[in-house]
Amino acid sequence: MLHKLNGYMKFFKLGLLTLLISLFILSSCKNQDGIGLGVEPGNQLDGSLIADTNVVVTNVLEDSSSTNGLVRTPLAYFKDPEFGVTESNIAAQLTLPGRAAYTLTDSAYVVDSVVLVMPYAEGFYGDSLTSKFKLDVHQLNEKYEATTYYNTKTWDYNSALLATKTFIARPHDTLKITSIVDGAADTLIKVRPQLRIPFSTAFINSQLLRGAPAANRASTLAFQNSVKGLYFTLDKAGTTGPGGNLMFQMDSTRIDIYMRVGTNTIDTTMITVPVSQHMASVKHTYSANVQAALNKTSTDGLIYLQGLAGLRAKLEFPDLKNKFAALGSNVIINRAEIVVTARTGTTIPYRPLDKLTLYQLDLAKQRIRIQDADLNDPRGGNGPTYFGGYYNKANGEYHFLVTGYIQDLLRGKTVDYGTYLAPVDPASSTTVNINPVLTYAERTVISGKNSPSRVKLNIIYTKINQ
Repeated sequence: MLHKLNGYMKFFKLGLLTLLISLFILSSCKNQDGIGLGVEPGNQLDGSLIADTNVVVTNVLEDSSSTNGLVRTPLAYFKDPEFGVTESNIAAQLTLPGRAAYTLTDSAYVVDSVVLVMPYAEGFYGDSLTSKFKLDVHQLNEKYEATTYYNTKTWDYNSALLATKTFIARPHDTLKITSIVDGAADTLIKVRPQLRIPFSTAFINSQLLRGAPAANRASTLAFQNSVKGLYFTLDKAGTTGPGGNLMFQMDSTRIDIYMRVGTNTIDTTMITVPVSQHMASVKHTYSANVQAALNKTSTDGLIYLQGLAGLRAKLEFPDLKNKFAALGSNVIINRAEIVVTARTGTTIPYRPLDKLTLYQLDLAKQRIRIQDADLNDPRGGNGPTYFGGYYNKANGEYHFLVTGYIQDLLRGKTVDYGTYLAPVDPASSTTVNINPVLTYAERTVISGKNSPSRVKLNIIYTKINQ
């Protein structure tokens, strides 16, 4: 009986193995959209590779973009030896405590201290070891309005300082601060990484407390009309070393006002004036090499890609149709891939971009996803990971799967109104982002046409024997 059972088990395992092999073979048979003739059962298939190394790559400036309400807001003064100088300043609007009409506390309370609290966000890029930063905070001379602001916006602000602090960037270090406990002694608590900057008591008194008009406390509009807003900038003279790009969570930025009764240190209280809206103004002053690349006068052919709405590249494929015309009409595109390589020696000490994106323009010069990145196209339904664009540290390369796009270019279904390579938010996991990136400051240098590591378009095709 045991011998018979073993026989059944062997037969069962063999049948299961056969089923699995059959399923594997069937799943590997995909319908390839070809150029010219389809595949007939009797045709012989021989895969061949064309490496198009004559991809024309030119540097262009990134488009301007809205910076309202960024989750990670850049504050920057970074002297990059390859790219030049990047600056980013922040404008913010304040609102009343509780974001509503405010009633003054007991008249016996006096202001003990005022602290501007700015929580760090992930994404510091630059020199955090030797550089010191000097942050200055001013009042805006123009009101921060409820409108769309772009990264190119410049602000008029008062030269008088409301707050200033010299510091070393510590975006991952927690702090211990004194926490107010109602009716009891204050206590120490640990808080998230943040900047804590002494703020002007006189300004708070004149805008919100007893030195302010009563109307300022009665409505948010009156308060904001009076305050106008705050301007955050890094002092160039006071920032030493290469500097860097700091990221802050401005949605959580606030002014904490600590109050007490006379000299009493037990019965203390605190009120908070939060930031309600914010934006970033970004300015790039490029090096001579970058400017030459933009002017198409570069002798080394290097191409520069940069976050914070900095730099992107335009790709052109002048030899593509001619290469395939020479093969005849009976070929099938099995796979097409663009390979981009970071230039050796440019990824240290400043790391390259974690991810790049690839997109095309339509007839109206609007950005659209290419077929392989479009979830509405059957060829692009596998998501961002399948499409590619992630930096591979082992070989310094970015790869993009562009089979559908190349197929349609060759068949004339798509007109190349412009194909672009650009920095992108690497955190997007559900769709391929094609918008200018303002929350990442990294950059990548890639080689030009005279380098063996220049941009390549690799195409695997099958020529059908009739």
